[in-house]
Amino acid sequence: MTDVIRIDKDGAIATVTLNRPEAFNAINADLRTALIDAVAEIEADDAIRVVILKGEGRGFCAGADLKGGLDPKVDNMLETQYRPSLDGIANSSKIWIAQVHGSAAGIGAAYAMNCDMVVMADNASLYMAFAAISLVPDGGNTWLLLKGMGYHRALQAILEGQKIPAAECLQYGLINQIVPEGQLEAETRALAGRIANAAPLAAQAAKRILRSIGEGSFGDAFSAEAREQQALTQSDDFREGVQAFIEKRAPEFKGK
Repeated sequence: MTDVIRIDKDGAIATVTLNRPEAFNAINADLRTALIDAVAEIEADDAIRVVILKGEGRGFCAGADLKGGLDPKVDNMLETQYRPSLDGIANSSKIWIAQVHGSAAGIGAAYAMNCDMVVMADNASLYMAFAAISLVPDGGNTWLLLKGMGYHRALQAILEGQKIPAAECLQYGLINQIVPEGQLEAETRALAGRIANAAPLAAQAAKRILRSIGEGSFGDAFSAEAREQQALTQSDDFREGVQAFIEKRAPEFKGK
């Protein structure tokens, strides 16, 4: 595994660590590839029942790394470079637990919420950073927010680019548990241990059932987001948003 990601295995529990702390674990091409490989490696290991996904350094994940720009075919990039790992987590026979500290922003929030369970530090947040650069959430974020928050609150969070604090995440049902930051590692590990000791076939079946029921699929939402994102990345507002982000100023959007 490359140095942008680490995999540690201890009995039935694996820990996957995003390892770009100097960039707040922002996801670049190397990390996208490493995530696909990591999910596949974990899935192929019959000894693993539970996976903890976490970030190194000061935060879980800052989302997509914008410094290198975006592929002009962003819809294809989302489908081919992000979707395999996100779908892999959703369809995995393992139970994935996100361990979130600091911020899980942009598509980083999708990786956290797409896990089967989420343990969050009391000072952490989920950040819908897309509005600041005139984009919609992608990576399945719209589906995940809608399922957790309902239409009205999800739409407001998206349009306002809200940073959703841990207490509200718990209130809305986006996460399972809040713990003091100093106890995050231990509490997540304890939860993983309990789940690893559960009946594995029943755990797999419960995950399959809960993932499959309800109207609309994660995949449908993912493709819809990718189509919308492709158009938005060609807009002047997107270019202005990225430039403002780099220059650390408020963007001036013109609706074109």
